[in-house]
Amino acid sequence: MNDRIESIRHADGVVELQLSRADKMNALDPAMFDALIDAGSRLCSDAGVRAVVLAGRGKAFCAGLDMQSFERMGQGAGAVLGEGAANADIMARTHGIANAAQQVAMVWRQVPVPVIAAVHGVAFGGGLQVALGADVRLVAPDTRLSVMEIKWGLVPDMGGIVLMRELARDDVVRELTFSGRIFSGEEAVALGFATRLAADPLAEALKMAHEIAQKSPDAIRAGKRLLNAAMGAGAAELLLAESLEQKALIGSANQTEAVRANVERRAPRFSDVKPAG
Repeated sequence: MNDRIESIRHADGVVELQLSRADKMNALDPAMFDALIDAGSRLCSDAGVRAVVLAGRGKAFCAGLDMQSFERMGQGAGAVLGEGAANADIMARTHGIANAAQQVAMVWRQVPVPVIAAVHGVAFGGGLQVALGADVRLVAPDTRLSVMEIKWGLVPDMGGIVLMRELARDDVVRELTFSGRIFSGEEAVALGFATRLAADPLAEALKMAHEIAQKSPDAIRAGKRLLNAAMGAGAAELLLAESLEQKALIGSANQTEAVRANVERRAPRFSDVKPAG
């Protein structure tokens, strides 16, 4: 990570990520792209993390691509995302099925634990797409959001189409994509883009994250795997996946501890997940 994101690790395994370019409303520049991908990638292999909160410092969650990047856009994608070879060609699938820009949003689906976005101020364009990559979005009522790419003669290209189609009706996604109009946090909940309103999104997101951290980390991660799979799996495939996850959980150390703690009416003492392999 670089100076674009501050990572705060709480004692119970909650990780708080703060976009820290407050003077620019946390707008996306090459360094912010790199920092977001790096932060998400690190969390993917962190056996001790229980939940993640993604928030923005200052007046906004994220105002989208910064003005300097728009001005450099005529020079090609490398001038926007950074001049590394991996970023120079947006057609290159540098992160599995995604390019570097798409990974900024899609990486939060790959993080194996719940990611909660605390959204305030504005979430425009790429900033909205970053928030859509989270599992849950808590939004202040007066937040302003927009699928703003059309304003700049562009289309959503950071995973936005994939993520929006999961959340809202097709005609709603089309209207917002074609118009680029700004809508409120209250409308975002009504349309399906936000989970619920919160007067203080960060405080509510941290409260939710700490509550999740008290649950079995094995079951939480299994639940996220199943929910991710549900987006593209057929019924037979998903039913089998449920059975496989449940078979692995039943009788495991953390599942046994969950039962014992409930019977004994005490707080559970869960172990971190075992490293893969």
